[in-house]
This record gives sequence, structure tokens and C-alpha cells, in this order.
Amino acid sequence: MTRSVSFAEAFRFWLKLGFISFGGPAGQIAIMHRELVEQKRWISERRFLHALNYCMLLPGPEAQQLAIYIGWLLHRTWGGVVAGTLFVLPSLFILIALSWIYVAFGNVPWVAGLLYGIKPAVAAIVLQAVHRIGSKTLKQPAQAPLLWAIAVSSFVALAVFKVPFPWLVLAAALTGWLGQRVGLKQFSTGGGHAAAKTPATPIGPCVIDDDTPTPAHARLSRRRLAQVLGAGALLWLAPMVTLMVWQGWDGALTQMSWFFTKAALLTFGGAYAVLPYVYQGAVEQFTWLTAAQMMDGLALGESTPGPLIMVVTFVAFVGGWSKQVLGPDSLFLGATLAAVLVTWFTFLPSFLFILAGGPLVESTHGKLHFTAPLTAITAAVVGVIASLALFFLSHIALKVEATGLSLANLDFAALALAAAATVALLRFKQGVMPVLAVSALLGLFLRLLGWG
Repeated sequence: MTRSVSFAEAFRFWLKLGFISFGGPAGQIAIMHRELVEQKRWISERRFLHALNYCMLLPGPEAQQLAIYIGWLLHRTWGGVVAGTLFVLPSLFILIALSWIYVAFGNVPWVAGLLYGIKPAVAAIVLQAVHRIGSKTLKQPAQAPLLWAIAVSSFVALAVFKVPFPWLVLAAALTGWLGQRVGLKQFSTGGGHAAAKTPATPIGPCVIDDDTPTPAHARLSRRRLAQVLGAGALLWLAPMVTLMVWQGWDGALTQMSWFFTKAALLTFGGAYAVLPYVYQGAVEQFTWLTAAQMMDGLALGESTPGPLIMVVTFVAFVGGWSKQVLGPDSLFLGATLAAVLVTWFTFLPSFLFILAGGPLVESTHGKLHFTAPLTAITAAVVGVIASLALFFLSHIALKVEATGLSLANLDFAALALAAAATVALLRFKQGVMPVLAVSALLGLFLRLLGWG
């Protein structure tokens, strides 16, 4: 008898996943692997990794895209829509609430003390990301000299010359493509999580097994592809045109929606990779928030479930509040509208990538040949994230009221917290949430003692 999963049962799981998806993409993918492959047996190991390899090639949050893919395989389009939506919906509500507390009570001493401790931990988390991605991609300089050159060049280009992030991605992809064409082996790396060691899969049939035929709705169809692309274009154009008619092209909400649409298409390598681009636009170009607020937002994003790119919700909320997009009498409503719009435009492409590209992936069975450009982009991402780490460390290194670099102006307590958090993450393999919690309490304690 063929097993099946009811839509209601899947709905309950995707909702639960939205509330427990801490730990970044690696943790989120591990949760789905444990629940869906090992315990529930909804999908086989091979089909799970087949889907994951495709998601790893895409811009955007790969864990959410994997949830969309599996939901789509199980229950057609609505299954994918529900899985992807519930993956981010709890985080959206939580971040709106936390963002309101931040803008309304951020100057309260105990809140400021907690944030004082969290910021060094965030810097340590970014350093951990540099180590994690770099160790997988760059290997030894003698083995992959060109990848190291790409990483270092990206770091210098962004940190020193302020080169826009999209140009770095394009240059890296072109370098990887050319490297593959001339036969350089250093670009022929394994594919993402699929190359990692995974737990042994229990014996027994799966709902979607290795030899399960591709369901009818997942087969390649030009008509269906046109329908998905048309629906996606309409879902993007309708709110964008409405905003343009209402506020004009230069309106804050219109510019936020357009900016984060572009950001959504550039998130190769995860949220850390696109944060410098978001910083350039949100802080330096549009001044929706300050550098300090951007760092606080990343701290809040790290401490909530869902993809880390959900930090854009905080950026939009603070930007909508500061720009008074609905007037001074509707600060919360305007900020919430900005947060919802930006979240919509940030995650819409992920649904389109899966619903439009999924049938092609099902028909190719892993015959994707984009590993060289992706490897080069990932190498560039290492340099980009390193520049982000430098920015955060320089931000916490000086005391709040300090002007100029001198020993008297250095915040040794914050630097010590950052060093301790880095050791906890890299040496003792502590989780992100415990490190954030301990750092927050230590920050509050130091503030009560008069530090910072």
C-alpha cells in the first residue's frame, strides 16, 4: 500500500518548523533531514540531497527553498507556498514585535546593556562564518591559489575601494566559468551540503523514495512554466505599481521594495554575503537607519527563528519608522507596512525559483554544471564576509562617545567579549543562542559596573 502525507499533517509540520528553525541554514537543514528523512520518512536521502544541491545553487535562503521544494513535491504548488510561507511567518511577527520594542525602548538602560553585550557576539558569529565557509571552499593556498586570490581581492575591493557587491559576484562567476573552461581543477569542488557526511538513513520505504516516479505536477511543462512566471510577474508588479502610483518612484516604500528585490537576487553564499550590499544601500545611500542600528538588527536576527536574511524586516521597520512613511501619527503602522512589503519582495523570488525550476531539476536528476561559477562566487563571499567582520569589529572597538583612534578610546571590554565569544564558537563549538545569551548578560553586567 502506497504511503501518503495529508495536507493537514504537512501543514502542522511546516508551522512547527517555522518556530524551531534556529541555528542558521545548517541547523535548519539538519532539522529537516532528521524529521523528514530519518523520522517521518517523507523523502529519501538521495532525493533530499538532490533537491538541496539545486537550492544551494540559487540566490536566497537555501533552507527555506528546500522546504518549498519538498512541500511542492508532496502537495503541488500550494504545498510549496504553505511550506515556504510558514518557514518565515513566525519570524516576521517576532521581528516586528522586537523591532517595535527596539525603536520605542532602545534607550532604556537595561535594553542598551543587553545590546552592548550582544554586539561583540555578533562580530564573533561573523568571524565564525568566515572560518566555516572559508575552510570548506578555500582549503590550502597551494591547492587553490586562484580561489584565495578571489577571496582576498573581494575583501580589498569591498573594504578599501567600496566596490558594489553585484560587481564582485559577476567578476567571481566569470572567473570560475573561465577557470572551468581551461580545466583548472581547483574549481571542481563538491556540491554544498551534499558533500557532507550525513546520518545513516533508516531502512524502510519513503513517501518520496529513490525510485518513486516524478509526480505529474513536477514534470517539465512549458505551459506550466509560463503560468508560474506570469503569476510571479503579476505578484511582483501589482504591489510595485501600486506603490509607484501612491508614493511615486522616489517614495521610501517604493525604493525599499525595489532595493530589496535586487538584494534578493544577490544572496549567493547566504545572508552574510548580502549584508554589505544592504549596508551600502540602507545605511549609506538611503539612510534608513544608522550603522549601529544595522548591527543591532543583525543581533535580533540571530536570536530569532527563520532565515538570517529576515534581518531585512528589521531594516525596513526602522526605516519606515524613521522616514515616517505614513506620517508622524502612524509610526507603528507605517513601519509594519514597510516590514511586510520588504519581506514580500525579498522572499518572492525564492518561490519562483523553486516552482519554475523544480520540474527542470526533477528531469535532470543532478546533471547541473554550475559548480565552477558557484565555487568562485563562494570564494568571493569569504572575502565579503571578512570585510563585514572588519566593519563590526571596528564598530565595537571604540567607545560610544569616542572620536579618533587611541588607546584611551578603545573599548577593551567589548573587544574581550568578542574574543571570548569567538573562542566559544570556534574552539569549544558552542551554539549561537547560548553564546548570544551569555554575552547579553555579561554586557548588562558590564554596563551596570560603568563600562562601555
